[in-house]
Amino acid sequence: MKKTLISLAVLGAVSGVAHAQSSVTIYGIVDAGLVSERGGKAGNVTKVTSGVGSASRIGFRGTEDLGGGLSAVFTLEGGFAADTGVGDAAGLFQRQSFVGLVSKDAGALTLGRQYSPLYNALSQVADPFGAGLAGSAKNLFAASGGNVRYSNAVNYKSPALNGFAVELQYGLGEQSQAKAGRQLGAGLSYENGPLKARLAYNNRNNNTVGAAPVGIGHNTLFAANYDFGKVKAFFAYEDDKGALSSAIPNPTAYTAAAVASSKDSDTTLVGLTAPVGANGTVIASYIHKDDNEAANRDADQWALGYSYALSKRTSTYVAYAKIKNKRGASYTVGNNSEVGTGDKAFNLGIKHTF
Repeated sequence: MKKTLISLAVLGAVSGVAHAQSSVTIYGIVDAGLVSERGGKAGNVTKVTSGVGSASRIGFRGTEDLGGGLSAVFTLEGGFAADTGVGDAAGLFQRQSFVGLVSKDAGALTLGRQYSPLYNALSQVADPFGAGLAGSAKNLFAASGGNVRYSNAVNYKSPALNGFAVELQYGLGEQSQAKAGRQLGAGLSYENGPLKARLAYNNRNNNTVGAAPVGIGHNTLFAANYDFGKVKAFFAYEDDKGALSSAIPNPTAYTAAAVASSKDSDTTLVGLTAPVGANGTVIASYIHKDDNEAANRDADQWALGYSYALSKRTSTYVAYAKIKNKRGASYTVGNNSEVGTGDKAFNLGIKHTF
């Protein structure tokens, strides 16, 4: 009996250690706001929308310490509409779904559906609006559809060395022709004190076996921000070439016929954030889309916003943005979750993270 009790005590101790080495975190964002859009062909629209500043989501993130500086990790993340309670029609964990290994010395290798290096550079470094609200850089930068996330992807991130890190990503097209549908991504990042900079590349084969060829899109983005203390400055420049490489104009916003996206364009952003008091932040940006094709359908976007932190996890926001389209361009002012319907938009909402 005594030996049995000792054995159970040892097993309980070992079990406790194993449990301490593993963890699963439930996290998420609930974001809803009032959105007013003006200037579209369908008329003025006012609505309550989910994910205006940051897409509403719920996720599960886990890690297990395997010893020797090696850990197993996973992330499962799905979106939902806070205004209706409806889950995303694209799938249960369509935002992120991957598993992998992380080594302190060798870096991280993950497999599944993951963000592209291009989108991470735009949303995390370049855009003072964080790719959300009416002033989202996604309105004019090539950050939609498959350029945001890769499915069937193998991703590698190196450890940081003297502030530098490398990311490589390959998304298999999983078709009978190996190149059809495949995506390639690469990123080089540098962080040193107040400076953050990234250079990202995206290569997307839009062809489908058995269908008419569409072509390949190429995107190269340089993004940087610098924290001066009282003001943080943002800059981005992107070169887009090839099929579906550019931000796609809303085909029904201003014209009866669809307006194709440019296959050769450059986009530049300058912006800033500045603290106001202990809890407030002013956000501003200007973006210019330079269409290099013969039609020369350029566009300019001005945006201004304000965020106020009610606590560490809850904030309110207000934002306004306006796009000026030129020579038939039909870009619209959207937000984090939806494509806009007009050339002007106003947001007012609240975001809670958990």
